[in-house]
Amino acid sequence: MSDSKPRVRRALLSVSDKRGLVDFARVLAECGVELLSTGGSARTLREAGLEVREVAEVTGFPEIMDGRVKTLHPRIHGGLLGRRDVAAHRDAMAEHGIPEIDLLAVNLYPFAATVASGADRETCVENIDIGGPAMVRAAAKNHAFVAVVTSPDDYETVLDDMAANDGALSDALKRRLAADAFAHTAGYDAAVAGWMARQEGVDYPRELSLAGTRRQVLRYGENPHQTAAFYATGEAGGRRPGVATAEQLQGKELSYNNLNDTDAAFEAVAEFDEPAVVIVKHANPCGVAVAEDVLKAYRKALACDPVSAFGGIIAVNRPVDRALAEAVGELFAEVVIAPEVDEGAREVFAAKKNLRVLVTGAMPDPAATGMTAKTLAGGLLVQSRDGGRVAAEDVRTATRRAPSEAELRDMIFAFRVAKHVKSNAIVYARDGATVGIGAGQMSRVDSARIAARKAREAAEAAGETGSRTEGGVVASDAFFPFADGLLAAAEAGVSAVIQPGGSKRDDEVIAAADDKGLAMVFTGMRHFRH
Repeated sequence: MSDSKPRVRRALLSVSDKRGLVDFARVLAECGVELLSTGGSARTLREAGLEVREVAEVTGFPEIMDGRVKTLHPRIHGGLLGRRDVAAHRDAMAEHGIPEIDLLAVNLYPFAATVASGADRETCVENIDIGGPAMVRAAAKNHAFVAVVTSPDDYETVLDDMAANDGALSDALKRRLAADAFAHTAGYDAAVAGWMARQEGVDYPRELSLAGTRRQVLRYGENPHQTAAFYATGEAGGRRPGVATAEQLQGKELSYNNLNDTDAAFEAVAEFDEPAVVIVKHANPCGVAVAEDVLKAYRKALACDPVSAFGGIIAVNRPVDRALAEAVGELFAEVVIAPEVDEGAREVFAAKKNLRVLVTGAMPDPAATGMTAKTLAGGLLVQSRDGGRVAAEDVRTATRRAPSEAELRDMIFAFRVAKHVKSNAIVYARDGATVGIGAGQMSRVDSARIAARKAREAAEAAGETGSRTEGGVVASDAFFPFADGLLAAAEAGVSAVIQPGGSKRDDEVIAAADDKGLAMVFTGMRHFRH
């Protein structure tokens, strides 16, 4: 405690989010703090029996223009910006009747929530706060003398600090609150700027503003020597269902790699209209399947690569029931994510205390194209999400033999999986399930060979004769630059190939497919994933 620190004598409270406001104000009043307020906040405090002085009494000027102008006045901003250690500032405040404001509690009009509600443009514009950010920035600039609180979550901290400092506030807390305040207004402005750009059809504005709210400080990043945190972006206009919006029902704290892999798994399983399960390890699918129900889909997905599935992430596009939970319980998994988990499944999962179980309430739209960003040294790469989807009617048969209906169905399935596999990506599939996946190789032919080898090994481990790729199909995320990759797939016994096409050597690749009696279709769309 320091006797030199002035006590908080006057506080201005003007909030949209009134959580905890009355209790906060009551303790301030008990500490002898004069309360200033505006509009709805003042009414709330008066209804609670607290004595409040209206801002209009201080300014000598009424609220005008439907409340657009109320705190934008020298007697308010002077009280926030005046330096107590500068004689000229003190003299100006005395001459013009400007009261010192020692504490400001402001949170802003709910702009993002208004946009997310589907409100019309005029309503959204009216929910762009002007006076609030102006006061917040003024107080934050003058944090040597003024404390600014932008979140009800900080009320208790402020009161505790006052109690520890005989009614004053510590410099350390005021500095921290000021930093939070500038981050708050920056995020608010980013939401407004992003919404306005979208309203005008501008995908890539001249100046890009990004903002997020910290959800979690992580134990470490990808590796223990790296630090990390998880931020939710909360885009104005609605947030994409997924790991950032999910409720965690149980389990240990999610790690950096858990979050990254869970996002990859849930985005992949959203590709399918049928009941589907995706198992991901190190951001790559190691098993994907569709079936008439999720239990059958899970068993088919697990069969693709049960070794890699150990310690993996399981994503489901339907509610998880008891039967699926019991099957999942036989495998060591890190995370299960689904739109819902029923009571029976929750009971089963409860026995596995460390398993993280996430419920999203909805599935993301796989065709939505929102923006994604990747950091580079000194910059950002920003692009639309890969919402491209290929259906049976979109492909073109390039070979003499056209695929059968069953082959085409598996080809479309495999190509959708390939979209979520790191390039160079090769996916073998049969009967609505992956049987071999080759990911992230520098050579496409190596991906084809690795995927075929994994399919053989999985079959041998299961006591099957032959390879699971026999009679299956293969998908490539990009064109075959040479015939060697296709020939490697042909050696694995596939009967049909789906690829984007567009290579200078397409004729050579088509001739090789014809020579092997394969059906091959071109999608005209590639799915690089780096």
